[in-house]
Amino acid sequence: MFSQFLLLGRLQEGGTGMYFILIAFLLSLFFIVMAFVKLKKSPEISNKMIGLAAESSLVALVIGCLSSVIGIITLFDMLEAIGETRPDLFAAGIKVSLLTITFGLFAFVIARIGILAYKWILKPEVEA
Repeated sequence: MFSQFLLLGRLQEGGTGMYFILIAFLLSLFFIVMAFVKLKKSPEISNKMIGLAAESSLVALVIGCLSSVIGIITLFDMLEAIGETRPDLFAAGIKVSLLTITFGLFAFVIARIGILAYKWILKPEVEA
C-alpha cells in the first residue's frame, strides 16, 4: 500500500508529462497482451499489435526526454527569476526533470522486453 502512494506521489511530482508516459506505457502493455492473444487466430493482427506496441513504447521514451528537457528549462527559468542559485532548489528541479526520463526509459524497456518475448515464441517460417 505504501508503494502505491509512493508511485502516485512520483507521478504527481514529475508533472503532467508523467501521465502521458503512463498512457503510452499502458497502451504498449495492452498491445503486447493483444498480440499474444491474437497470435494463434490472426498472425496479421498480432504483428500489427506488436508494431503498435513498439511505436507506443517509443512515444513513451520520447515524451520522457521532452518532459525532462522542459523540466530543466523550467528550472533555469525559476533560478533566473529568483536571482540566486540555491542548491536545494537546483537539486529539486533536477530530480523532477530526471523522474520523467526515468519513467520513459522504464516504460520503453518493459515494453521492449514484452516485444522480445513475443518474437522469441514465434515459430520460424519454413521456406519451401
